[in-house]
Amino acid sequence: MGFWNNLFKLGSQNMAIDLGTANTLVYVQDQGIILNEPSVVAIETINGVKRVKAVGDDAKMMMGKTPDSIEAIRPLRDGVIADIEIAEEMIKHFIRKVHGRKSLLRYPEITICVPSGSTSVERRAIRDAASNAGASQVFLILEPMAAAIGADMPVTEPVGSMVVDIGGGTTEVAVLSLRGLAYTTSVRTGGDKMDEAIVSYVRRHHNLLIGEATAERIKKDYGIARTPEDGVGESITIKGRDLVNGVPKEITINQGHIAEALSEPIGAIVEGVRIALENTAPELAADIVDQGIVLTGGGALIGGLDEYLREETGLPVTIAEDPLSCVAIGTGRAMEDPVYRGVLMTA
Repeated sequence: MGFWNNLFKLGSQNMAIDLGTANTLVYVQDQGIILNEPSVVAIETINGVKRVKAVGDDAKMMMGKTPDSIEAIRPLRDGVIADIEIAEEMIKHFIRKVHGRKSLLRYPEITICVPSGSTSVERRAIRDAASNAGASQVFLILEPMAAAIGADMPVTEPVGSMVVDIGGGTTEVAVLSLRGLAYTTSVRTGGDKMDEAIVSYVRRHHNLLIGEATAERIKKDYGIARTPEDGVGESITIKGRDLVNGVPKEITINQGHIAEALSEPIGAIVEGVRIALENTAPELAADIVDQGIVLTGGGALIGGLDEYLREETGLPVTIAEDPLSCVAIGTGRAMEDPVYRGVLMTA
C-alpha cells in the first residue's frame, strides 16, 4: 500500500481546513488561503430524493428565502458537526473546488481544527467526514492553538500567553505555553448567539420579526460592545415583518439598542475570560500581565470589545492582525512547519 499511497501523494496538495460554524477557510500548502466561503449547504428534495444544490456563497444567499423543496442548512452548530452527511458533502465540495476536477491522483493530507471543548465522538465525526471526502491522513489541531500560531504568539517558548478566539459558534479561551494548553475553556457563545440576541431584542421591543441574515448584517456594520457615550450612536433602518399586523414594516433603531441587545452574549465571553484567568497558574499569570490577551475570530471585530475587556480585566488587550483568518493561517503553519508538528493530533 505504501507505493500506491506515495503515488497518490505525488499529485496531492496538503490542506489545512478551518471548519467554522459560520465560514470555512481552506489553506493549501505553499499557497496560503485560497478559499473562504460560508459553511452553508442548500439541499433540494425532488420526489423524496435529496441532492446538494449549492454550497458556500451560493447557498448562503438562499438562507431564509427558499421554497419548500429547497432547504439551506448549516451543518455545524456551536463549533461541532450537527449533520455529518451534509458536513461531508460540504468538505468534499470544498476539496474538489480547491483541487479542480482532476482529483484522481490527488490524495491530500488534511489538517482540521476542532474546538478545545469538543468530545472524542465529535472529533471522530470530523475525522470520518474528512476521510470519506478523500483524505489519505487526517490530523486535528485545537482551535485556540491554531489561533495563537496564526497570531504569531510565542507558543513554542516557556512563556504564558492568552488567546480569546471568538468564532461563530464558540468562544475559545486558552492559556498556552510550550506547545500545549495550560488551561482552556470553551464558551458556547459566539457570533450566532449575538445574531439571536439582536433578533429577540427587535422582536421583544418593536414587535418586528427579522431574519438571521439581517441580524448578522446589523452586527457586522453597527455591532458595539458598550453603549456609545451619547447613549445613541448611529441610527439603523431595518426591515422585517410586523408581528401585530402581519405586514412588512420598516423601523429605526440606534447603536445604544444594539449594545443593549449584545450585553448578554458579550457578558458571557467576558465571564469565560475571567474564569480562565482565575484558573491560571501564578507564573503563567505573571507572563500574561506582560504579554496581555490577544483577540482573534470574527467576534474580535465588534466595536470597542478590546477596550471593554481591557477595563474588565485590567490587562492589555490587542486584536490580531487578521482576526478572521488567524485560525486557518495557524492550522496551515502547523501543517507546514516542523517546529509546530508537535501540536497536531491524530484522532
